[in-house]
Amino acid sequence: MKSDSTSPIPSKENSAESSDDSQVTQLPIVCNVMLLSDLIKKNSVRVVDVRREEEYNQEHIRSAVSLPLAKLLEHDSPTDTREILENLGVGDGYPVVVYDDTFGALAARVAWSFQYIGHSNTALLETTFGQWKKMGLETESIPTSFSRKQHSVNINHEIYADASYVQAAQNSPDKIIIDSRERLNYLTEHIPGAKNMPYTMVGGNGSIIRNSEDIERYIENRGISHDTEIIAYCGSVGTLSGLTYYALKQAGVKNVRLYSKSFKEWKSLGKPKEEINDANYWDLSAE
Repeated sequence: MKSDSTSPIPSKENSAESSDDSQVTQLPIVCNVMLLSDLIKKNSVRVVDVRREEEYNQEHIRSAVSLPLAKLLEHDSPTDTREILENLGVGDGYPVVVYDDTFGALAARVAWSFQYIGHSNTALLETTFGQWKKMGLETESIPTSFSRKQHSVNINHEIYADASYVQAAQNSPDKIIIDSRERLNYLTEHIPGAKNMPYTMVGGNGSIIRNSEDIERYIENRGISHDTEIIAYCGSVGTLSGLTYYALKQAGVKNVRLYSKSFKEWKSLGKPKEEINDANYWDLSAE
């Protein structure tokens, strides 16, 4: 149900939120619509819309704040991410649910950035904004803002990988590098030794991420153990691989890292590449 948004008021300040830490909800990796709707009604969650600002201004989930992905990537550092969280009115540990309208990849990159600086209580919304609307769930058009909060930085080094780490992992038997790009891009060139897990295989059944059983079966078919450390990358900024990162976490893989600067940086650094020149018809399938 869309709220009445004909008022000329340009934005609204919202300060009504739960301040009792004992009542703070610990979110799952993927937040379902029923849980989010309930938290919105209780003013006990920060909903973050990562679409373009003009899309947000046209319509968004009720009480959501705007954080276009481009704004986060413009100054992609821990201190800048903390500044963003503080300006969105997010304090340490407060529940944050992130959504987009692009099958979850943009939301995944933002959610990972929050968790990288230590905001672990961050989840992806299970649906896109378009699906939320189709369900008849509440939206509005008036931009929302919250009073500034203080947030600390506690870097989670265990979910991050840079080019040097990836290169060292190539010779490690207990680490696997996952290329999240489409199959043809992978076959053309990829980081040597990487396995292909196209982002297109991650979502389905009305959710940005398949159920855990499907993902588990998918990785088992590729000989990947839950005890193996996995490093995911994609083409440029870690969006597609961010979605893969969360799919793997959803499936119970404990040690997952994101090479957020991905193949674009790898090539710019002159690192070795591998290609498959003799690919046949069946190689074009991820199955």
